[in-house]
Amino acid sequence: MSCLPRVRTLPWVLPLLLSGLQLLVTQASNCPLGENWIDQEDIAVYLPLTVEFALHTFNQQSRDQYAYRLVSTLNSRKEQPDDPKMVFSMNLLLGRTVCGKFEEDIDDCPFQKSPELNNTLTCFFTVSTQPWLTQFELLNQTCSDGVP
Repeated sequence: MSCLPRVRTLPWVLPLLLSGLQLLVTQASNCPLGENWIDQEDIAVYLPLTVEFALHTFNQQSRDQYAYRLVSTLNSRKEQPDDPKMVFSMNLLLGRTVCGKFEEDIDDCPFQKSPELNNTLTCFFTVSTQPWLTQFELLNQTCSDGVP
């Protein structure tokens, strides 16, 4: 008699399992796979490091005595090079801070508020990177005053 309930429940369980499997297959097929998904993952993981490098390099090369820090990322993309390096292009809005560019921590430094000075720059950077080896190379930097 103990086998009888199992036989009766099996017809109910099997359709439920199959419908659950159908939902999983349908949901998985809606996920973006391929290069676009990989690019988005690379951007999420490696772009912050690349932005930090670009900003640090900008501050080191700048003739300004004050440091700039990131206000916002206006847009960014991962280029498709033929070599194993990743290349990111990004438009960044930078704000001039009250801190000197050689100070240790500018991440929390307040922005300058002076209305007579142009305290913002829009900069386009292209950076080649192998962040897993901590290798970065600035390929292009173009900046203009103000917000686009």
